[in-house]
Amino acid sequence: MQSGISASKELLSDFNTLLGSDTHFGLLATIKSEQLVPVTFLTPSQPASSSTFSQNLTSLLAPHLQPKEALYVLLRRFDTAPYLTAVSYVPDAAPVRQKMLFASTRLTLTRELGSEHFRETVFATSAEELSARGFEKHDAHARLEAPLTEEERSLGEVKRAEAEAGSGTGTREIHLSKNLAMPVDQAAVAALKELGEEGAGKGLVMLKINPETEVVELAPEDGPTPSSIPELVKAISPSEPRFTFYRFDHSYGGGTSSPVLFVYSCPAAPGIKAKGIKSRMMYPLMKRAVRTIAEQEAGIKIERTFEVEDPSEITEESVLGELHPKVEVRQGFSRPKRPGR
Repeated sequence: MQSGISASKELLSDFNTLLGSDTHFGLLATIKSEQLVPVTFLTPSQPASSSTFSQNLTSLLAPHLQPKEALYVLLRRFDTAPYLTAVSYVPDAAPVRQKMLFASTRLTLTRELGSEHFRETVFATSAEELSARGFEKHDAHARLEAPLTEEERSLGEVKRAEAEAGSGTGTREIHLSKNLAMPVDQAAVAALKELGEEGAGKGLVMLKINPETEVVELAPEDGPTPSSIPELVKAISPSEPRFTFYRFDHSYGGGTSSPVLFVYSCPAAPGIKAKGIKSRMMYPLMKRAVRTIAEQEAGIKIERTFEVEDPSEITEESVLGELHPKVEVRQGFSRPKRPGR
């Protein structure tokens, strides 16, 4: 999923400068006012002819990488085309909304600047990962993941299909583009379809992403289906991200209605390790795909969407205000009375 943010003219200009000049080692970029904008160039610590990539990294680690601020780092790393490495630096201590925004925009960055210019992309959660030693570990890991042949890929798909048939459970992949496929457990799809049938009895479906399998599956529900917004808030996990679909049966203004609400919640969780941070990054990327299967596969019409950090941010007053906005009635102009009358 893309965030809708685009590259500014300034960033495109500076990026062309980076491509055409050997005097710059890299370019830093960030997000401001819903645009990708440049921050500064990185200059090699020594003349380009005598400096190495590892030596040039010293100009990056300090003072540019901050422990609580996400940043995009475009590095000139290779001697032959494509020359560049695109780094998404999203530190553990950065605000959760900033993490979500930078994670969902990193594909947009390389796409708008030209994917053909980048040999690799790196996701880092600490400054240490962008040190000379950190890149050595990255390269060693990349060498272990040798590319599969077409025959090996086909065999893997066959084995996967056999395993799913034997276990009795399956997944459904949503293809939003040629680069993004999201598997969804069939039990989750079935629950969404039941929710889509008004009056069928299913009023709540909560989904989560299994960090081990990267499959969207049903989240456990404790207790009966909530009958009010406060009960719904209590049912949503306050510590883990969730995709929640809720049929809100209620009365208002003398009538009754049963709209379906979609709540995307991603609570802040200080202190979690890098592995946890990276798994949480999947949620903003998969949000649109979850909605797609709910609407297209399950036939659900989503009336309102709420995106919050903490479920407690949702109140019955705010939900009713979104569903039934008050219509402002304008009064006609009244001519003032003349004095003495």
